[in-house]
Amino acid sequence: MRIAVIGTGAVGGYFGAKLAAAGHDLLFIARGRHLEALQAAGLRILSPNGDLHIHKADFLASPAQAGVVDLVLFCVKSYDTQAAAESLGPLLAESTAILSLQNGVDNPEKIAAVWRKQRIYPGVVYLGAEIYSPGVIRHSNGGKIVFGAPDGQADESAVCIEQVLSQAGIPCQLSAKIHEVQWSKLLWNAPFCAISCLARADVKQIVDSVPLTQLALDCMTEVQCAAQLRGVILPRQLFDQTIEFSRGLGAFKPSMLQDLETGKPLEYEAFNGMVVKLLQVSGKAAPINQSFHSLLEHLDKRPRESKKIT
Repeated sequence: MRIAVIGTGAVGGYFGAKLAAAGHDLLFIARGRHLEALQAAGLRILSPNGDLHIHKADFLASPAQAGVVDLVLFCVKSYDTQAAAESLGPLLAESTAILSLQNGVDNPEKIAAVWRKQRIYPGVVYLGAEIYSPGVIRHSNGGKIVFGAPDGQADESAVCIEQVLSQAGIPCQLSAKIHEVQWSKLLWNAPFCAISCLARADVKQIVDSVPLTQLALDCMTEVQCAAQLRGVILPRQLFDQTIEFSRGLGAFKPSMLQDLETGKPLEYEAFNGMVVKLLQVSGKAAPINQSFHSLLEHLDKRPRESKKIT
């Protein structure tokens, strides 16, 4: 299968490398010093499950340099969704599928607004990884993908993607309730990404702190209310399960804290802004997420650090 990775960061780099190692024809779209390192020495994955070095692949700056593919792994940050979606044209045939492996709950809708005729699958990733240095991804834990069609139907294309991922050694699940899975992930992302940035704390420090854990739970309550407005029910016991899951992550740094430390833009709009907007439209307040959003917006406007690599 010919596969393009749009956004070769930690997520796209890791899963793309697994697929390339399984024998698929991969095109990696990247930028900056990261792209330069990939073109010079290939893509390296450092993992407790075994390292990978991918050099028989195309590392490109733009989809315009590629050709038609069978599958697009859409892995850009949420704030780049619109621009990246508009660049996909050279990759797409009528049969090309797009798998969104992004944080947030509305990215597939944004892609679909640009490419209405494509099969677009929302996906949720459970992966601990980071760009260790240009051209190098360090994987620490996880590596599972859950995805599905927006209407819950497992069509032939979705089944094929599941088989391709599984055969590449990527744990995956085809879900008939992918919107619930997306909102369940946001139940973690909204509090933990924000608190980690504002308190400069890893996950262990957050769950070891009674005040920070309570703040996370209060944030989850607002996410629960927003999800209900979109027809998704998040039961209260999921809050406790989310905290227990977090205890198992140890001193893991959420993606947004990694971005803050490397001078990249922050995804607070997709995590906290979405909750605020949905509740405001219904006449409800979201004081926790509103505070998170305002504080993160302030942090995000600071001058970028020169060490930005993608």
